[in-house]
Amino acid sequence: MIRVSIKENEDINRALKRFKKKFEKAQVIKDYRSNAFYTKKSVMLREEKLRASYVQKLKSKEL
Repeated sequence: MIRVSIKENEDINRALKRFKKKFEKAQVIKDYRSNAFYTKKSVMLREEKLRASYVQKLKSKEL
């Protein structure tokens, strides 16, 4: 559960901005979308390997 405490004399837009930032960091939407459909374990492992190889390529290019 995401909570944002509003301080005294604080603008509501500022509090809303903090809420949105916390909401994105919690990755609620990402989890919801990933759980919307069943994905086989083999597909998940394949995607993880592809993601890891992509990150490895990026890191090797930086050096």
